[in-house]
Amino acid sequence: MRVKDALGRYGEQLAVRHLADAGLAIVATNWRCAQGEIDIVARERDVLVICEVKTRRTDAFGTPAEAVTRTKADRLRRLAMLWLRDHPSGADLDVRFDVVSVLLPRAGGPAVEHLRGAF
Repeated sequence: MRVKDALGRYGEQLAVRHLADAGLAIVATNWRCAQGEIDIVARERDVLVICEVKTRRTDAFGTPAEAVTRTKADRLRRLAMLWLRDHPSGADLDVRFDVVSVLLPRAGGPAVEHLRGAF
């Protein structure tokens, strides 16, 4: 496994723990289909939360959340529709798109920020 992949997986683990601690029920992680992957699908009351996790070592080139481009947001919207097609039990829920930004500096602890309704 490449270092970048390991960093991303660790960030996703931190994000899952952060969301669960905030009261969200984790429905799925790393859901994949031919068109891409959703990092986390969660539920908060009557809202289905599609969550993108971005992990970085530094914010020298912007925060991790700033790495979620319009193209990525559009792809996540399409993936959410595919997830709902495969999981019709979620079709009656409102859908929200969140970003969990994880900063893992070389020294000190991780900084996790949950941006609700990010796009």
